[in-house]
Amino acid sequence: MAKKSQVARDAKRRAMYDKHSARRAELKAKLKASWDAPMTRSEIQAELQSMPRNSSPTRLKNRCAVTGRSRGYMRKFGLSRISFREMASEGLLPGIRKASW
Repeated sequence: MAKKSQVARDAKRRAMYDKHSARRAELKAKLKASWDAPMTRSEIQAELQSMPRNSSPTRLKNRCAVTGRSRGYMRKFGLSRISFREMASEGLLPGIRKASW
């Protein structure tokens, strides 16, 4: 189990990302559209930089939904490898079974 503070920090970052993602996408689109006007570009970049750091998508960390573990994360299931193995062996994941041949 991950530390509660790390899980809480990531939840806070995800909430901030959800809150500011529309505005950030709008500014990014404006930035791509105004490639020839240098003053406009600098103003848009300044506005982007003034947004909270935690609203950036690169600050998010993939974590297991059950344990909060960050390593060995399986994107398709949203679980760590350990939680995935336990749940698969108990039959809690539909369509997943141990391979044998």
